[in-house]
Amino acid sequence: MLNYYIYKNQEDAEWVTFVHGAGGSSSIWFRQIRSFKEHYNVLVLDLRGHGRSKPKLSDALKSNYTFHAITKDIIEVLDHLKIERSHFVGISLGTILIRNLAEIHPERVQSMIMGGAILKLNFRSQLLMRFGVVFKSVIPYMYLYKLFAFIIMPRKSHRESRILFVNEAKKLYQKEFMRWFKLASEINPLLRFFRLNDIAIPTMYIMGDQDHLFLPNVRKVVQQHRLASLLIIPDCGHVVNVQKPHLFNEESLSFLRGLKG
Repeated sequence: MLNYYIYKNQEDAEWVTFVHGAGGSSSIWFRQIRSFKEHYNVLVLDLRGHGRSKPKLSDALKSNYTFHAITKDIIEVLDHLKIERSHFVGISLGTILIRNLAEIHPERVQSMIMGGAILKLNFRSQLLMRFGVVFKSVIPYMYLYKLFAFIIMPRKSHRESRILFVNEAKKLYQKEFMRWFKLASEINPLLRFFRLNDIAIPTMYIMGDQDHLFLPNVRKVVQQHRLASLLIIPDCGHVVNVQKPHLFNEESLSFLRGLKG
């Protein structure tokens, strides 16, 4: 089972589950936990191979390293903790897992807050992925990760976010990184399905105005999906919860309060 941490508010409080992205860990939410646990029961977890969810030999032998299988890892934790329903907060690749969970078990997802959401890999992103797939056997994986981190978060103001994610990625085993990398390079069909299917779950997208790779497609989807809204944070890049934590927390909690009304 995945490693997880819970922060209880009270027995009858609603749950908020945080899902990090590829190369990160539960530690990227440290600026959110204090604010959210004042109002909700909070669950943060480490995806397989990340943080303290160390890869097992049995995982290495499995061929089903898919988004569906990784989503089921999250469901296993929810079942173990007897959490029937939860709000979900994700960042980057974690938003894809949340959206996939909502597709599989919509009854378990009260709402979705999607930071730095990925809804499409544009031509440039796909080209970079193909470059990585071709040269992954000759280029050390950390060079690849640093390259992608710089392309996604290129500005000086994004430096803290880049360093945080690179430092977390250093804790990954190379084979584990390559599994995630291959998985990410094959997601466009799944993302296309998500874009076309308007799921009836309240969803808030929180994007930085400098998130040049992913913001344009989020804008388009929000116009087409009835229960979706978009907040664009000025002077902010991809990892909005790290770069602008106070605004991220304030707007997220406001969104959740609005659902009760």
